[in-house]
Amino acid sequence: MNFTNPWIDDDGDTLREECGVFGAINATDAAAATALGLHALQHRGQEAAGITSFDGTEFYSRRGLGHVAENFSSQEAIAELPGFMAAGHVRYSTTGGSGLRNVQPLYAELASGGFALAHNGNMSNAKTLRDELVSRGAIFQSTSDTEVIIHLVATSRYPTMIDRLIDALRMVEGAYSLIVMTPEGMVACRDPLGIRPLVMGRIGDATVFASETVAFDIIGAEFVRQIDPGEVVKVDFDGNVKSLRPFGNQGSRPCIFEHVYFSRPDSIFDGRSVYEARKAIGAELARETPVEADLVVPVPDSGVPAAIGYAQASAIPFELGIIRSHYVGRTFIQPSDGARHAGVKRKHNANRGLVEGKRIVLIDDSIVRGTTSLKIVEMMRDAGATEVHFRVASPPTAHSCFYGVDTPERSKLLAARMQLEPMREFIKADSLAFISIDGLYKAVAQKKRDSGCPQFCDACFTGDYPTTLTDLETRVDREAQLSFPVGKVAASA
Repeated sequence: MNFTNPWIDDDGDTLREECGVFGAINATDAAAATALGLHALQHRGQEAAGITSFDGTEFYSRRGLGHVAENFSSQEAIAELPGFMAAGHVRYSTTGGSGLRNVQPLYAELASGGFALAHNGNMSNAKTLRDELVSRGAIFQSTSDTEVIIHLVATSRYPTMIDRLIDALRMVEGAYSLIVMTPEGMVACRDPLGIRPLVMGRIGDATVFASETVAFDIIGAEFVRQIDPGEVVKVDFDGNVKSLRPFGNQGSRPCIFEHVYFSRPDSIFDGRSVYEARKAIGAELARETPVEADLVVPVPDSGVPAAIGYAQASAIPFELGIIRSHYVGRTFIQPSDGARHAGVKRKHNANRGLVEGKRIVLIDDSIVRGTTSLKIVEMMRDAGATEVHFRVASPPTAHSCFYGVDTPERSKLLAARMQLEPMREFIKADSLAFISIDGLYKAVAQKKRDSGCPQFCDACFTGDYPTTLTDLETRVDREAQLSFPVGKVAASA
């Protein structure tokens, strides 16, 4: 969610989620509903959470580092957020700072009144826009790309708030799903390619928006529909819902990794059950890459549905050969290889009595740097597995994401550095195979990938970026002019 360098180095070995947004208008307990919705979206961001509410006169905000439950579980916390409209955000910073000043929703007092904004995604020209705004005297309070949108709205010369927002978004490249609150009501919008998800629901007289349908389940709301790519939906305090489509029809390119990993399995994404899609991915993986084995073992929790599908299609028994501790947080940046190894051991442990003496098929959603995969293979061998065959429910992740998913720079991605056999040797598996890009499309969309017009954003696998990457191109040009080595940066594109 930040404008800062998308090729920044870190030690992570997982594709970390983007962010999650939730909004409710004309709700009796808008902040309470928003807190519950954010709790269901916690998997999308675990660094910080925030809620802003509106009571018809004033805006109120509460933001904090940590999980939703740490910040919004008490009656006292919700009481600080009165009103019938609220928007919330759970955050994982894709790059850069994770301090309180970047926690959303961001709020500003504009000439037309209060303006609160929650954003899921990443703008690929945010630094360029920010530099232009700063040169004209803009003063930024955060390092988030989201604040760029606020400044663009504030400086637009259009007469109405909705027109100023649309004017601002016309200057934005990249991916966004936004929930905006103003004294006139709530606006929800999605980037013209629909890269980041956003859905709409209803509960009583209230209209609700969220990154995933699972957030509606927890509050008892009815799923109405997804917000279409490029659609801007405005809801006023009389309950009137108005749909605008100011960006024309540019096609649809939702992030395919929502099916693979990001969305909760009990969500509906792009009209399909995520759980069923992941099972179908596993079944297709089994058809493409069969192997003789005794057990199919998922890397929990993300590998479970695909492993079920693989087991059913291959007729190899599914077993929980790895037990995950649910009292350990997700493995974030660690200071050394030893610490990372310890992190894996704290999170996962082999079910020795089950895997000893067995030929194992390990199923995981992806391989990023490969260090975690190596440790899990070693864990299986230490527990007595006679063979370890690694199967991956996505194609090789060989390209960085610039649309709100935290991936390392390309030179740190295992699939960008190695062909299949060296990758297998690196993780020390007896065999290694990934689902093909056509197999992935077949599993989630019942069709092959059309190279001329892909149905999804699959740039992390193919390098086919659906938008211009202005900030990256500017950085490469600048370093080339200064005679700096640019191979590492250029490779990120």
